[in-house]
Amino acid sequence: MTHESFGQRIGRVLRHWRSSRADAQRAFPESTLTAAAQAITAGEQTHRGEVRFIVEKSLPTDEVWDGITSRQRALALFADYGVWDTEDNCGVLIYVNLAEHKVDIVADRGIDRKIDEATWQAVCRTMTDGFRRGDFNGATLAAIGQVNALLREHFPAHGARPNELPDRPIML
Repeated sequence: MTHESFGQRIGRVLRHWRSSRADAQRAFPESTLTAAAQAITAGEQTHRGEVRFIVEKSLPTDEVWDGITSRQRALALFADYGVWDTEDNCGVLIYVNLAEHKVDIVADRGIDRKIDEATWQAVCRTMTDGFRRGDFNGATLAAIGQVNALLREHFPAHGARPNELPDRPIML
């Protein structure tokens, strides 16, 4: 929970209210979602990780009012979508909060032991820098490529394995 003034909280609520489904669909059209799914699928053939990509146009109003941060929301979605529940503890959530222009990556405990926070922040910057330029497709695919490369380095595939989580991005 953040420690915002009343004015800051109202501003944050308004920012989330103004974020529309149409804005999200312009930033992440079907072609970008399909390309992201294909990149996740291809990457997962080369490592033991499971990657989920969730884009949220805005937080639920009660969560904004309660001061829930983008990071706290990402952690909740990590749990809600079972990203933590993979056999090798190799789940990674890439979470985009469009209203706040934030990207968070949550990695399961097996991955956190090998990849530090600064590395994940660099991946997040790849996305936010690209988003600032209006390149949602390119930035998303570049970040997924970086995540796949990190997972391939630390958790290489050892033959065929089942796909434990859907590869299709989720738009909330």
